[in-house]
Amino acid sequence: MGTTHEAIVTEFMDAWGDGAQRDPDVDKIMSMLSDDIVWQLWVPGGPTLRGRDAIRTDIERQLGFATFMRCGPVHVASSGGVVFTERTDEFRSRGRTVVHHLVAVFEVDDQGKITAWREYFDPEDVNRQLREARDAIS
Repeated sequence: MGTTHEAIVTEFMDAWGDGAQRDPDVDKIMSMLSDDIVWQLWVPGGPTLRGRDAIRTDIERQLGFATFMRCGPVHVASSGGVVFTERTDEFRSRGRTVVHHLVAVFEVDDQGKITAWREYFDPEDVNRQLREARDAIS
């Protein structure tokens, strides 16, 4: 089971783009989520989104300031239906590359759908880089 769940999460991460030419495939991303998906955008303290509609809305919001996203897996491991990922992610904003390190934990059900998704990172690191990108063109 673990290898199957890891493959699902790896495919999910790939659907976010390649960091250079391919933007997120939002329809594919959404198809991989359960109807009752719960996404905590960052732990601790970040907002928790519930359901595909809320998640689609937030992804579309992110696409307003970020392009050419890439989930860069460093390590992937699992225990049962829980998949742990260590990543170095990146995206482009206002012509600059924003890079951030994080750990994401996914829960995958027996139907191969992601039911929970928690990301652990420092949002201030991302916000600092976004401010620098904004200030560079101001």
